Amino acid sequence: MFGTKTISISRKLTLMNMLVSGTALVLACLAFIVFDVISFREARMRNLSTQAQVIASNTVSALLFDDSQSAHNTLSALQAAPNILSAEIFLPDDQLFASYSRDPSWQSQPPLALKQGQAESSWTENEQMLLVRKIEVDGKTIATVFIRSDMKDLHRRFLRYVLIAGIVLAASLLATLLLSSFVRRAVAQPIIDLSDVAKAVSKDKNYSVRATSTRGPTEVSILFDAFNEMLGQIQSNEIELRNARDTLEQHVIERTAELAAANKELEAFSYSVSHDLRAPLRGIDGFSQALIEDYGDRLDPTGIDYLKRVRSATQHMSHLIDDLLNLSQLTRTEMRREKVDLSALAQTIAEGLQREDPARSVEFVIARHLSIQGDAPLLRIVMVNLIGNAWKYSSAHAHSRIEFGTTQYQNRPAYFVRDDGAGFDPRYADRLFGAFQRLHATNEFPGTGIGLATVQRIILRHGGQVWAEGAIERGATFYFTL
Repeated sequence: MFGTKTISISRKLTLMNMLVSGTALVLACLAFIVFDVISFREARMRNLSTQAQVIASNTVSALLFDDSQSAHNTLSALQAAPNILSAEIFLPDDQLFASYSRDPSWQSQPPLALKQGQAESSWTENEQMLLVRKIEVDGKTIATVFIRSDMKDLHRRFLRYVLIAGIVLAASLLATLLLSSFVRRAVAQPIIDLSDVAKAVSKDKNYSVRATSTRGPTEVSILFDAFNEMLGQIQSNEIELRNARDTLEQHVIERTAELAAANKELEAFSYSVSHDLRAPLRGIDGFSQALIEDYGDRLDPTGIDYLKRVRSATQHMSHLIDDLLNLSQLTRTEMRREKVDLSALAQTIAEGLQREDPARSVEFVIARHLSIQGDAPLLRIVMVNLIGNAWKYSSAHAHSRIEFGTTQYQNRPAYFVRDDGAGFDPRYADRLFGAFQRLHATNEFPGTGIGLATVQRIILRHGGQVWAEGAIERGATFYFTL
C-alpha cells in the first residue's frame, strides 16, 4: 500500500483486516444487488406477460362481438396493480379498440409491430417496461395488447438495498476494528515487543537480554527463538573479541617493551659504533698520515702508495659508519606531516649541485607546483639521494639531462627522477635498494651503497613504494609514491 512505510505493524494489520473485510462485503453486496435487480426485472416481465395473457383471454369475446366497453372494463381491473401505467388493445389496423391509463392525459400510441412468428415482445424505454402480445383466435391475430409498467419501485428497491448494504458495511467495519485489537495483541504485540528488545540491544549494546517468546511452534515463537539465538552468538563473539582484545593489548604492551629494549640496545650499539669503532679508525688514519709526513723520505713509492690506500680505506669505512648510523636513525625519528613543495626542493638541490661543479653541462627539467603531504626533512633526504644519484651516474657524459616530474600509477600520482647516464642491468633492479648493494665499481662511481636503502626506508614510512627502471648506458628512472 502506498504511504504505509512509516505505519506500525499493528496499524497495518488493522488496515489490512478492514480493507479485506470491506472489499469482501462490498463485492458481496454488489453481487446481491445485481442479482436482485436482474431477478426483479425478470419477475416483472413474467408478471406483465401473465397479465397480458389474462387480458387476451378475457377480451376475445369482446373483440369478436365488437364490445369495446367490456374490453375497457377488463382493462380497468389493472387499477389493482399500482405499477401498471397504461394498457391498450389495438386492432390489426392500429386502431385503438379499448384502453386504460392511470394518467388521464395519456395519449395512446400504437406499439411497434411484432415480427413474423413472434407472439410477444418486451423492452425498457424511458425507465418504463413495455410489453406487446398478440390476441389470436384459431391462429389468426385479431388484436394486440400493449402494457406499460413503471420501474420506480425497482429504483426504490435498489436504493433500499444500497442503504442496507451501507449499514451492514459500516457495522462490519466497526466489528472488524474491534476484533483487530485482539488480532493485534495476538500477532502484532509480540513483534512490537521484539522490536523494543532490538532497539534496547542496539542502543545499550547489552547482548545479555533476551526476548520473551510465546509458547507453541508458531512463526512468531520461531522468530523469537532465532533472535535469542542470534543474541547468544553475538554475546559469545563479543566475549571472545573482548578476551582477544585484552590479549592483544597485553601482547602489544609486551612487544612495545621488547621494542623499547631493542631500541635501547640499538642506541647502545650506535654509541659503540660511533665511539669504539671511530677511535681505531682515526688512529689508523692519523698514524698513516704521520708515517707519510715524518718518514716519507725513507719509504719508496710503493710504501707511500700502500699508506695512502690505508688512509682511503679508513676514510671510506668512516663514511660507511656515518651512513649506517643515519639509516638506523630513520626508524626512530618521529614523523611530522606537512605540505612539502617537491618542485622547490628539487630546484634547490639542483642549484646546489651546479654550484659545487659548475664545469659540468647538465640540463635540469623540473615540473612545477608538485606538492605533497609528508615529513619535510625525510623527503629532503629522498630528493637529495635520488637527484644526487642522477648527477653522479650521468657524470661520464659530456652533456646530460636530469628530469623530475610526475605520472599516474594505479590511479594515483607517482613521482620520478630520470637521467640519461650509465643506467643499470634491469635483471638486478631488486638489488638497488639493499644496504651496501652496488651495481658499479667504486672506482667508476664513488659511494657507500646506503643512499637508495635510505630512500626506500623513508618511502615505506610514508606508506608508499619505490622502484626503478633502466638499461645499461640508457639512463635510469626512479619512481616513488606516497
